[in-house]
Amino acid sequence: MILVTGGAGFIGANFVLDWLTTCDEPVLNLDKLTYAGNLHNLDSLQGDARHVFVQGDIGDAALVSRLLAQYQPRAVVNFAAESHVDRSIHGPEDFIQTNVLGTFRLLEAARHYWQALPAVNKEAFRFLHVSTDEVYGTLSATDPAFTEDNTYAPNSPYSASKAASDHLVRAWHHTYGLPVLTTNCSNNYGPLHFPEKLIPLMIVNALAGKNLPVYGDGMQVRDWLYVRDHCSAIRRVLEAGHLGETYNVGGWNEKPNIDIVNTVCALLDELRPRADGQSYRSQITYVKDRPGHDRRYAIDARKIERELGWKPAETFDTGIRKTVQWYLDNADWVANVQTGAYREWVQTQYQEAPVSAATCA
Repeated sequence: MILVTGGAGFIGANFVLDWLTTCDEPVLNLDKLTYAGNLHNLDSLQGDARHVFVQGDIGDAALVSRLLAQYQPRAVVNFAAESHVDRSIHGPEDFIQTNVLGTFRLLEAARHYWQALPAVNKEAFRFLHVSTDEVYGTLSATDPAFTEDNTYAPNSPYSASKAASDHLVRAWHHTYGLPVLTTNCSNNYGPLHFPEKLIPLMIVNALAGKNLPVYGDGMQVRDWLYVRDHCSAIRRVLEAGHLGETYNVGGWNEKPNIDIVNTVCALLDELRPRADGQSYRSQITYVKDRPGHDRRYAIDARKIERELGWKPAETFDTGIRKTVQWYLDNADWVANVQTGAYREWVQTQYQEAPVSAATCA
């Protein structure tokens, strides 16, 4: 069994589904079920004895320790995080609580559990921490892509909190010997993505006849990684990664935000044309840029390919078509996640500064 934290969120749920399909090893899934945690992401696992779900917080040391002792997982894969840049700007404290203090408490619980394991199990145990390329800061148009040797230079409360968590993971390895692995991914996209991030927000707004808000000139560049490629990379790092190492996971798909929006519009024009015959591009609206908006992220993913033999299976063209089609086919899921806390956030924030910036999930 493995313990997956944040396994009801976008990347975490995709990973749990992917893991049970490809590995057939039980998963203990711990998720706090904040606004972005959605048990409907895991509906297909109802009645599956291989999936044990527990609602709880990685910052609850007593709960985590009890779960580790009870289920004896051979690995922890930590997806649990507050992950939206705009939310971190308006309310940074939640990001410090979850991403910094939560990671610290999870590390401590894992350390004490690991130290008490029998020698064979102790040797096999792994703690894999999932992070973001945003910890490296921003790039100019001509800078080389981020490698694992780049200096950390986070520019938002979100990326600063993730950078802090990365440093804690590294320190627990070098100080206590905890067998850790870290991955830093580029922007994920795909099924089950909460519609506050660029691609799902554009799809949902377009179909609802709303504006498609684009920050600034729309030329902010991101590298895009199909979420199921990310899942396969994490599986590979967990299987064969060298202890204490960091692996950058990217899709080799650098694109400006405005190109992403235009691509989504073109696919919707093809797959779900507007009744009036106009292109969805007519809904694009440029809005004031957000504070401290990083201009470019780009991942150099050669290390994971060289050392572990992993590379993405999807091109952006194939991945984005699958993504748009998934949202068209899953209108009930979209409607369900657009209630409650999501709607409240839309009303209080999006109307003031509509979100279009691409951030890592």
